[in-house]
Amino acid sequence: MPQEEHSNYASGNDYVLEFLGYRFGFAAEDFRERVIGAAVKLDLIADNDLDEEETQDLVELAADGLIEEPRSGLGQYLVRHWERLSLNDGESLVYWLRKLVFRGAYLDHRVKTGLLEVSFDESTGDFGYAEPEGGRALLELAPNPSWRSLQFRR
Repeated sequence: MPQEEHSNYASGNDYVLEFLGYRFGFAAEDFRERVIGAAVKLDLIADNDLDEEETQDLVELAADGLIEEPRSGLGQYLVRHWERLSLNDGESLVYWLRKLVFRGAYLDHRVKTGLLEVSFDESTGDFGYAEPEGGRALLELAPNPSWRSLQFRR
């Protein structure tokens, strides 16, 4: 079922992806930052301090679902251990990378258009979201799986 135009996110046209009926367009830098953030959130990598080749491999995985020719140690690790990494307790790594990229863009877009308000809890370091008029309680984000036991280590 197609979504209304105003519910789609666009920061550019370098990467155009569809997910759960939404069509989002991303500028290259926006997409890169969101993919790296998703990989950190999934514990696939320890932090966002990646070099250009590592970033390219991770972006290719998120955008295309595979890495054709690894450019970095991270890419080689992902390809070499793909059988173990692709599914973790039944959860797909590519699906979750894309889901977190889209979740972040969707929430950012809804905040930008005034459909959600954002708050920051300094004690937990987490963001919270609520409807501006208080129509619904604080939006709880579903937890995501962790790849910590399979995390890439330099």
